[in-house]
Formats: sequence, structure tokens, C-alpha cells
Amino acid sequence: MGSRNFSPDDRPPVRFMDTDELAYVAMRAREVHDFWHTLFGLPTNLIGESALKVIEFQQMYLPMCFLSVIGGSARFSEKQRKLFFQHYFPWAIRAGMRSTDLMCVYYEQHFHEDLEDLRKKWGIVPAPAAPV
Repeated sequence: MGSRNFSPDDRPPVRFMDTDELAYVAMRAREVHDFWHTLFGLPTNLIGESALKVIEFQQMYLPMCFLSVIGGSARFSEKQRKLFFQHYFPWAIRAGMRSTDLMCVYYEQHFHEDLEDLRKKWGIVPAPAAPV
């Protein structure tokens, strides 16, 4: 986030939620999104974002995550589409299903821990390298 000159605090506030509790959950989902990029070893390009949205859908069952995958994949080139659906999509479905409920993790209490140890603890399998 630092190399991209980005801060989670720069995001606009959550709107259109019926209760304060739902607004908090939506805000927290935004906050942990960037942690998940690191935990799953995904880049912040279109393929990485789309793969993470598959994981988010598996974790939270939010229709917007699924719609983001459809919208994102519509922008892929033919080569990107093939790579995504043959390589990243199947992995992301399995990774999202196998990992612990990641919305219930208090990440800030684990910043001092080793990344690989956290992945093991939470059942996270990082994204495989793209085939050459």
C-alpha cells in the first residue's frame, strides 16, 4: 500500500446499510481486503483482484463479489481469460472454501507473526505461480 501511495483511510465511508452493524461489517470487509491480497499472495492487477473476489464470495457469499468477477473477467483479454479460468479460478474456489472464516480474524493482533505461520494457522494456500 505504501508503494502505491494508498491508505485504507482514503476510502469513502460505507453507505446504504440498514443498521450500524451491517455498516461495520461492510467497512471491515473493505479493510481486510488488502490483508487478503498479502495472505493469498495475489497481485493488485485485474486478475489478482478477480481471484480475490472469488475468495471473498466463498467467504462471505455476497452477490457483489460474484458480480465483480463477472465484470472483471469481461475486461480480460483472451489470454487473461484463459489464464484466469484455467488457473486462478479453480484455485480461488478451493482456497476460499478451505481457509478459516477470515472475516472473524482480528488481524491487527497478528502483525508481529510470521506470514507463513499465519497461512498455516488459517488454512490459507497462496496463489500458485502462473504457468509460463
